[in-house]
Amino acid sequence: MCGIAGIVAADHLHGDEIDRLVRMRDVITHRGPDDAGTFVDGSAALAHRRLSIVDLAAGHQPLANEDGSIQIVFNGEIYNHASIRPTLEAHGHVYRTRSDTETIVHAYEQWGDA
Repeated sequence: MCGIAGIVAADHLHGDEIDRLVRMRDVITHRGPDDAGTFVDGSAALAHRRLSIVDLAAGHQPLANEDGSIQIVFNGEIYNHASIRPTLEAHGHVYRTRSDTETIVHAYEQWGDA
């Protein structure tokens, strides 16, 4: 989900809290001017600003697994994601992007905290 239009409001979050999340995210626009995303549900509120380096077209965050049950925001680089990806795909994980961040989501699904 990207931008303010992508916010999903949960029952116990109020509009002013969601507005605050967006304002907090946008304070660092200078660090990530290329994209902005948010995710809100009953358990968490995540916000992300993006400087596009890997998967320029489809690496939007927060990023979810196939069924949306796991969400991530990540600022960094997974250097060995290309070597891990085939193993995860062999286990049935379906990637929607070329983003290294998506490998974290699928690896967590597959192996948990390990």
